[in-house]
Amino acid sequence: MKRKTGQDRSVTRNWRPATIAVRGGTARSEWGETSEALFLTSGYTYDKAADAAARFAGEQKGMTYSRLQNPTVEMLEERIALMEGAEACRAMATGMAAMTAALLCQLSAGDHLVGARAAFGSCRWLTDTLLPRFGIETTIVDGRDTDAWKRAVKPNTKVFFFETPANPTMDIVDVRAVCDIAHDAGAVAVVDNAFATPVLQRPMEMGADIVAYSATKMMDGQGRVLAGAVAGSEEFIEKTLLAFTRNTGPNLSPFNAWVVLKGLETLDLRMRRQCENAVKVASFLESRVPRLNYPGLPSHPQHELAMRQMEAGGPIFSLYVDGGRAQAHALLDALELVDISNNIGDSRSLMTHPASTTHAGLSPEVREEMGVTEGMLRLNVGLEDPEDVIADFDQALAKAGL
Repeated sequence: MKRKTGQDRSVTRNWRPATIAVRGGTARSEWGETSEALFLTSGYTYDKAADAAARFAGEQKGMTYSRLQNPTVEMLEERIALMEGAEACRAMATGMAAMTAALLCQLSAGDHLVGARAAFGSCRWLTDTLLPRFGIETTIVDGRDTDAWKRAVKPNTKVFFFETPANPTMDIVDVRAVCDIAHDAGAVAVVDNAFATPVLQRPMEMGADIVAYSATKMMDGQGRVLAGAVAGSEEFIEKTLLAFTRNTGPNLSPFNAWVVLKGLETLDLRMRRQCENAVKVASFLESRVPRLNYPGLPSHPQHELAMRQMEAGGPIFSLYVDGGRAQAHALLDALELVDISNNIGDSRSLMTHPASTTHAGLSPEVREEMGVTEGMLRLNVGLEDPEDVIADFDQALAKAGL
């Protein structure tokens, strides 16, 4: 019996994004299951010894080991590739495994990377600490300053690396302009799209060569599992990235892949509702705190650029209080509905103090350079009724002296 499959690009290429998020990449077994099957296996068997040899030689299609291929993981990879508009994708165990692999697989001693200063703390550790250990030179620039990227180019520049919106400052990078500069320099543009997801922003349509994700965030969207992904051309995935992942092993478990597949089915719905909620919550908070950075509001200095690149402002923003860490912690402690958590992308509203959590591993000087001050807080607006979130902040702000 012929079964429907989402792996045939001639079928899926005409599907719209919401359809891809539900059906893209689906490969049904002979049982004809509606939900994607969960293949919990580390290895595979062969009918003949010659079949094993042929598969390892690349002469026969089929699975060899779940560090390389797994049916459940492959469905997730195909779905993310389709959603992103990429030729191929490799799933990883975590978002940071994805970022690390996307960079190290193509950089060698003597190469040069240009990175944006505003980034997740662990990403700055990669550019500031890990890469230099292996003889890879790095230059950090203000990602908002397009000319700064051009000035940073050297003869040995191989990669541009940035996230937009940036975590947690919400800096916006002009994706098209910066990717053009990278290509003029013969470099590859790697974009972390975790805050926006392909629902709000598709960097490859603006020139990005590689898009990396922490699928832990909005793609799962309910705080259940860790996952990451790297999407790009088939040549990059198969000839550059695959050898790195095959031999270093940052592979995603089939169960986590299955959970993220389920999360992707509601990604479009969740993202759009959380964006709507974020606008309402941010509009309220903007009148109560000294400073707030949300790309979805006209007060954001790069609002026009953000809305040109993104369909909406996203569910995350940062705000600042004047009383430093003491007042920031007081506000967090006064919250009754919103949880204190360093995670983002959850269906629950979560808030954290980046200087003492996500960016605590960076020096005070680097945090200051990035704009991560002691008075900064980052908020992920969830799926609760926004009026309840606003009411919680109303009472918490009063208790914190705001």
